[in-house]
Amino acid sequence: MSSTETTPDAERAERAGFSARHLLALVALLWTVALNPIAGLLAGSSQAEVAVHFRTTQIAWFTLGSALLGTFLTPFAMKAAAMYGKKRVMVVATALGLLGDTIAALATDYSTLIAGRVIAGAYGATVFIAYALARDIFPRRLVGTASGVLAASIGLVGLGGPFLSAFLIDHHGFRGALWFIVASTAVCLLIQLLWVPESPLRETARRMDWIGGLLLGGGLSAIVYGIGEGSAWGWTSGKTLTWIGLGVLAVLLFLPFESRAADPLLPLSLIRRRRVWTVFLAASVGAGATFAVGTVTMILTLMPHIPTVSDGLGWSVTKSAAVQSPISVLVIGTAVATGWLARRVDTRVLLAVGGALTTTGYVVASQLHTEIWHFVLLGLISGPGMGLVVSVLPIMVIESVAPEEQALANGSQWLVQSVIQVVVSQLVFTVMAQDGVVMKGTQFYLDGGYANGFLLVAGACGLGTLLVALIPRARRTDTAEAGQPA
Repeated sequence: MSSTETTPDAERAERAGFSARHLLALVALLWTVALNPIAGLLAGSSQAEVAVHFRTTQIAWFTLGSALLGTFLTPFAMKAAAMYGKKRVMVVATALGLLGDTIAALATDYSTLIAGRVIAGAYGATVFIAYALARDIFPRRLVGTASGVLAASIGLVGLGGPFLSAFLIDHHGFRGALWFIVASTAVCLLIQLLWVPESPLRETARRMDWIGGLLLGGGLSAIVYGIGEGSAWGWTSGKTLTWIGLGVLAVLLFLPFESRAADPLLPLSLIRRRRVWTVFLAASVGAGATFAVGTVTMILTLMPHIPTVSDGLGWSVTKSAAVQSPISVLVIGTAVATGWLARRVDTRVLLAVGGALTTTGYVVASQLHTEIWHFVLLGLISGPGMGLVVSVLPIMVIESVAPEEQALANGSQWLVQSVIQVVVSQLVFTVMAQDGVVMKGTQFYLDGGYANGFLLVAGACGLGTLLVALIPRARRTDTAEAGQPA
């Protein structure tokens, strides 16, 4: 890895704090990080209407399809960002995602729609690049605050996004939501080109490890695909076990191959550090499960209520947005405060508290999820927890690695989290379907299914909370040297 000397600009930025240029870059990175939850929220709000319109029992792929290409491309994006520049890779990934969004918006059949959603998964890689860039371009003492602001994007989207979804879907149907995603991606690409500076940090290695990338990205994608089809094929069917088995085999082969590679895609020495792999494991399980809970809440509130067939609440998107807005306010406030808290409180404590709150909230929701006040209570408990989990995660990664390792570390963590999120989300669909009914080609769910879905997510969050005990202490971000790994 190469080291980077402190430039005069960096020294002035360190003394002066955020400049106008830095604020513009923060806006651009904030939009980049928010693009994935914007697309996810609009897709989630649309999935009930899409399922009925296309008469499909495979609605899970409408929201999970983007994870396929995102999982496959992330290992290559990690290496390319370190070798050729983070902004350059970010722009390419966003442009490819824009193509996928456009295909989905124009689709007239479900297969084409899913193909577009899969291609759109390319810009999933931009999230970890944005966090890595934050460390490179902001004053060191403000890196934690900037990361907290980026993490707060999930709350911003959660606050305004549902009302936007309501307007688009209630007035223009799911097509309006898909075209808005296209517009959002186009604007994101434009401001990336105009406002995001390129990072000066580069790896000394200039060779892409194509075989390693195919083994890791292809293996994880095969696992994701096998799990995604598990409920349709049967969890013990030969097809399901073959896809998952081949994926696991590819990942296992990646490890010895990578240990002998001249220019490894992912230095295994990074993953072997206890601080790094324990943060990846605990934080990714907690964050992946937290993001997966939207699968339950969106389906529950928006699916129609049909006696003996569907116990959905049948709310409009507008009503769902209004009822669930308190959770977003709490996520935003907590996420912004986490950057300040992380300089004073052990980040492991923050992650554990966040995990405990989300676990408690989803356990309560498994029993109380039919009245407006039930969702307000869920927000009061799980909102601060979600804010802590999603905002402290990038700070913990920053604490654990050197600056030139940031892109690889953020990419690796995002990859683990994405796979966990897909696994938990698909298991949620499977669990809910066990207490459900298929009518006219559409899968509906009964109350017991929703209760079990919340319990499954709560269990995953609880596991992530317990895993925090494995993480060793790190130096705090305001005193640690940015160029030294913890």
